[in-house]
Amino acid sequence: METKHYNVFVIGSGIAGQTAAKACIAAGLTVAISDKREYGGTCATRGCDPKKILMQFADLVQHSNQLKGFGIKKSPKINWKAVQKFKTSFTKPVPSSTENNLTDLGIDLYHQSPKFISKNEITVEGKTISADKFVIATGYVPRPLELKGSDLLKTSDDILNLKKIPKSAIFIGSGYVGMEFCYMLSTLGCDVTMIEVGDSPLTQFDSFLVEKLTKVLEKNGVKFMFNTTPISIEKLKKNLKLTYEKGGKTKTIKARKIFNTAGRVPAVEKLDLENADIKADESGVLVNDFMQSISNENVYACGDVSSKSLPLTPLSGLQGYIAGHNIINGNSKEFENPLVPSVVFTKPQLASVGYSEEEAKSRYKNVIVYKGDTSDWYSSKKENADAYAYKIIVNERTQKIVGANLLSSQANETINILTLAMNEGLTIRDFKKQIFTYPSYTNDLKSMLKDED
Repeated sequence: METKHYNVFVIGSGIAGQTAAKACIAAGLTVAISDKREYGGTCATRGCDPKKILMQFADLVQHSNQLKGFGIKKSPKINWKAVQKFKTSFTKPVPSSTENNLTDLGIDLYHQSPKFISKNEITVEGKTISADKFVIATGYVPRPLELKGSDLLKTSDDILNLKKIPKSAIFIGSGYVGMEFCYMLSTLGCDVTMIEVGDSPLTQFDSFLVEKLTKVLEKNGVKFMFNTTPISIEKLKKNLKLTYEKGGKTKTIKARKIFNTAGRVPAVEKLDLENADIKADESGVLVNDFMQSISNENVYACGDVSSKSLPLTPLSGLQGYIAGHNIINGNSKEFENPLVPSVVFTKPQLASVGYSEEEAKSRYKNVIVYKGDTSDWYSSKKENADAYAYKIIVNERTQKIVGANLLSSQANETINILTLAMNEGLTIRDFKKQIFTYPSYTNDLKSMLKDED
């Protein structure tokens, strides 16, 4: 069988893979791309985009619940079937439009996950293909849980495609995906239990704000079980039974659905990387600052699957651009971690950017911590919100913000203001000179920097 050859073969059709492929085809290289799932990647088809569409209906119900008795007689009823139809109107066109766009550019498409058979060869769709350069942009997959009955577990994909809101659900893992979906389902009437092997959720976020968010979700009906280890899952007539260990005792709990939200891992297991001498570990494909494999110079990796990335869409596009640039021009552009804000889309939202308090104190000689519960401020009271708080960290010597954490109904937007201030190197004095709309959550940011804690 004849081996087909390309200048560049891209594995994965998300933002990272598409960006690299488009750069290379524009430079006159021959390019192919493959994906074992629908084209378009996680974010647009089964991740952040459809998630936000569904979440807004939970936000509507939550906001109505907060204002019940203040002009709202009863919370709205949600037609979940219509909600799913609305979501699908966004996700359904993505694969075909992505494929058409790539094909129109002259990129060959393959619909299977390839396997490396040597440093410059793969097999895909029964064909042997060689390439001068490979780009691995396969993203993340749910972390497998090694417990009896794990085949009964559902994932975030299943949550996004629920035909109806289940009467009860158990989540195993309290990272941002688990917390977002347990908020959504509990708000829409599901009896939710969160199982966590550790002693707190959202360990990558500030504990002062996480504790407040946890209390809001508990008020919402979520039952948290910390320091709890799942053991096995068994199918009953209507429910699933989870056996777990807590405090040295073995107990069981039942629910209609059990979701694996224990995090995600780089999607490399089926690529046979060892055949191409591509080194990887739990962080992903090991790459240098050029997004190039440290062990195979003909391979680049970008997006979530690379060891230098965070699972955030803006970084995927940036890394795809850098990988494509370096393939075309030689290694002349390095990846430097930009300041990237992240958000947990519960209600209230939890947002963070820059250094944590602990990181800042280890990096700088002296820091100022501005911290407070602002639930009695106007912005919060007008919504009858359950929580509103902040923690902002400042380098005392330079008077510049080095880290920020916000908990509010608009934290996903206001964290961008602080990110901009940090990127521009504004001092506290500079920032407080800015004129913002009033009243607004953005204007509140200036008041947060008044009193030192």
